Amino acid sequence: MAVWGERLAGVRGVLLDISGVLYDSGEGGGVPIAGSVDAVARLKRSQLKVRFCTNESQKSRGELVALLRRLGFDISQEEVTAPAPATCQILKERGLRPHLLIHDGVRSEFDQIDKSSPNCVVMADAGESFSYQNMNKAFQILMELENPVLISLGKGRYYKETSGLMLDVGAYVKALEYACGIEAEVVGKPSPEFFKSALQALGVEAHQAQ
Repeated sequence: MAVWGERLAGVRGVLLDISGVLYDSGEGGGVPIAGSVDAVARLKRSQLKVRFCTNESQKSRGELVALLRRLGFDISQEEVTAPAPATCQILKERGLRPHLLIHDGVRSEFDQIDKSSPNCVVMADAGESFSYQNMNKAFQILMELENPVLISLGKGRYYKETSGLMLDVGAYVKALEYACGIEAEVVGKPSPEFFKSALQALGVEAHQAQ
């Protein structure tokens, strides 16, 4: 305990990943990782501020929180920093109209976004929707733009489900970057801006968080 006390000296907040840290997704929604429910409960009983950061892009933030609560976690939607809401804010601020290459489970997050005459492409972990036809459509839209903008909800290589490792959005982002000769803007981990937004929501500085 003394060692932990020393390590946490000056720490005011904790950022927690979700997938692969709190639970593994899979059939029936997934399963909590051993000890994670209790660990979150103990953190919340402490003096530390807690926020959850995720690149989850197959579920809306509301659906993800509902799942975690069913698995036993004490968590609210306001405590979660997720890439889809952050991306919507960026689209509105910059007047961007996206072509969406995303999973149907997160499409509702973009209901209030103008998607007519796309002037950018937004992609996420689209799962089975990563077909040649859909990837080629995104490629064609980007190539037709004078200043192509590709925004990705995360850039992970793979993630874990109960059935095994699953290919993530990063591989598909790399394909479009290579084909179009551009670099994607990443909203989500590992983007420093994503973590900064979570810290701002906590009201702590980077040196005060773990």
